Amino acid sequence: MTEQQTDTSTVGDCDTDADSASDTDSASDADAARVVIVGGGVAGLTAATFTARAGLDTLVVDTVGGSPAGGRTESGDADPSGDRRASGDLDESILARNAHLENVPGFPGGINARQFLDLLAEQAEENGARRRTGRVADIVRGNNGFEVRAVARDDDTRRFRADAVVAASWSDASYLHGLGVETREAGSKEYVVVDEVGRTNVDGVYAAGRIAEKYHQAIVAAGHGAEVGLTVVHDSDVPYYHDWVTPEGYFTDRGREVPPGCEEIDADERARRHAAGRERMREALADPHPEPQRTHPSLVDDELGRLNE
Repeated sequence: MTEQQTDTSTVGDCDTDADSASDTDSASDADAARVVIVGGGVAGLTAATFTARAGLDTLVVDTVGGSPAGGRTESGDADPSGDRRASGDLDESILARNAHLENVPGFPGGINARQFLDLLAEQAEENGARRRTGRVADIVRGNNGFEVRAVARDDDTRRFRADAVVAASWSDASYLHGLGVETREAGSKEYVVVDEVGRTNVDGVYAAGRIAEKYHQAIVAAGHGAEVGLTVVHDSDVPYYHDWVTPEGYFTDRGREVPPGCEEIDADERARRHAAGRERMREALADPHPEPQRTHPSLVDDELGRLNE
């Protein structure tokens, strides 16, 4: 196994001092992050998990802003109403329409697609990714990186500053037009042109999943999201080798330091994590998902396509 060197070309330190920002970046109410990911579906949440685990402050901006089981407030706290419609925008991952997800590795009996989305959201958040609600309208580049402008549920414009942006939304790339990102139109869809690891023609801008014209399958979106997330990490100034947890001594007993991004854990900690993981999955899958099945919205009188069963 050859150690991969980190490319330090594009993702620098985000300057959170509004006084030193350009006009484009001067808003004191703008949230700052190293990485802003547009879209909270499979690709976006997977990318967020990898960038956050590598130590890059990561912010996911999505029209829903929470899991299918319930909305989230702007602070990221659970919405006590438990109704994702509280966000004021009824978009959600199209995966929620899947009746039973049967082709994702690791679930031989399949899994409820909405439970799968919940787990992805929880995993991203528990690894440090933050989430905000809003429909991204445009992105501009200033002296301190990018400013992502999103329309929130109260029609106010929210602004988020970032060193890098990952487009992981549905195949509408209109919010990238001002950056000069290369796209390709295909009927009603507009895809972002990327290289083999998710970089666009604009430094610091990446695309993952369906918007990058990847196959319309959950596992493909997850894989590409992970790959693009790792590309962002390797393009940053964060020392990084692999995201890999090993048994104690795997590196150190061979006279090596534990590489950046890796971790050695002893037998007790390994047993604790195994037990916690088993319990977590038992809790997650113990009961039916509380949200109703979705279908295509054109088939029912409901904007989300919820079936009345």
